[in-house]
Amino acid sequence: MLEQLLTEGFAALGITPDADALPRFRLYYERLTEQNRVMNLTAISGEEDTARLHFLDSAALLKLTTFEGRRVIDVGTGAGFPGLALKIACPSLELTLLDSLDKRVQFLSSLCGELGFPDVICLHARAEEAPGELRESFDIACSRAVARLNLLSELCLPFVKVGGQFLAMKGPGAEQEADEAEAAITQLGGRLARLAAYPIPGTDTRHSAVVIDKLRPTPKKYPRRWAQIKKQPL
Repeated sequence: MLEQLLTEGFAALGITPDADALPRFRLYYERLTEQNRVMNLTAISGEEDTARLHFLDSAALLKLTTFEGRRVIDVGTGAGFPGLALKIACPSLELTLLDSLDKRVQFLSSLCGELGFPDVICLHARAEEAPGELRESFDIACSRAVARLNLLSELCLPFVKVGGQFLAMKGPGAEQEADEAEAAITQLGGRLARLAAYPIPGTDTRHSAVVIDKLRPTPKKYPRRWAQIKKQPL
């Protein structure tokens, strides 16, 4: 079922995944299901929901910009979404998975080895405390984290090089969040480029990605500590 759902879903999205994508997604699903029994990785379970709401939802970003050969960081990756799903569909991208929980990072590191992706960097760190050499070194930052966009932008835009993009995955209320965050995005060196809505194949659900272009270097004082970001949002 998983393979058929993915094949039909990719066709509906107009995406041609890598030739090895389906067996890799199968392995991802199996490891995710096993690990979820002992560790709370995701509330989404079963082949159908995982295929649609994790794998296809993540891969939909491939329609929004060019990922081939680009350096990508997934901030607050959790169980690897959207970053690892993007890597499976488009293996030429150079991926860093960043998460604050070491157990999740260990799971992802082991999984990437099984998937044949030894080049994926799995990094245990908070976004605002990440190593300085990562600053403004990525073509694309992406995140499916739950923080509101004005907070999330302060965590993610500092990773993006000038000329790159930040893609923030959002559900209902994306337009309101984008309007609320526009001043913060400008302050952080970005520009709100567009709001891209897309359907999740086989469902009535539509999600959105906020596409932010990086125009100028982010001022050195950002990101601040998380407590300050929450207390005094930009």
